[in-house]
Amino acid sequence: MTDDSEFADLVQRLRTGDEQAAVELVRHYEPLIRREVRMQLRDRRMCRVFDSMDFCQSVLASFFVRAASGQYDLDQPKDLVGLLVTMARNKVASEGRRQFRQRRDVRRTSGGDDALGAVAHPDPTPSQQVANRELLEQVRSHLSEEELRIVEMRRQGLSWAEIAAQLGGQAQARRMQLARGVERVVQELGLEDSDA
Repeated sequence: MTDDSEFADLVQRLRTGDEQAAVELVRHYEPLIRREVRMQLRDRRMCRVFDSMDFCQSVLASFFVRAASGQYDLDQPKDLVGLLVTMARNKVASEGRRQFRQRRDVRRTSGGDDALGAVAHPDPTPSQQVANRELLEQVRSHLSEEELRIVEMRRQGLSWAEIAAQLGGQAQARRMQLARGVERVVQELGLEDSDA
């Protein structure tokens, strides 16, 4: 992203569910996420089981669900970079804890350090695009009417203060209302551990 207006346009397009904006974001930020994951995967045994692409897809799926609901305030590219890096770190740490907690022993996993086939193309496949659309619809179907109104207002580009002025209450309270709603739906659907 070369300037703040381009970035603001990208964020607005993401909130409206623009698939081209999602492709653009993936193309631009996926290498950053994968690099961060590789830096966090210090245990060679975990590297045998997980690839940076596994975590990258999980980070991006979490991000798109939450961004489409208007949960994030992203004013500059550095805000997005910080968010994605934090999400990647949390995903790796969470999986490491899960492996330990469930007494999994990655040393038992067969296979060597050979590369796994060809690297996937960064653009989502048609089936991934359909799955993403279905996931977004499923998330929306679990939100309350008021939460959906907030999502729609965020999609229209309204600030939290403008939403609070229209619906009543405080801007921070409305932001937290949506965050709790999205977190509730994410857990109801079993999409992830809390990480962002």
